[in-house]
Amino acid sequence: MTAHSATAARVRTGGPQDDGPKIVEHIAGWTLVVVLAMLVTQLGLL
Repeated sequence: MTAHSATAARVRTGGPQDDGPKIVEHIAGWTLVVVLAMLVTQLGLL
């Protein structure tokens, strides 16, 4: 069995899709970073 046929035989289990909108993930990630930085600054942890 080759590597290609082994991965093709797997069944999808409803996990994250590989072909989703990447820009939404980037915006959400950077928003989280900014909010976390503001929280750290306001609490005086840095």
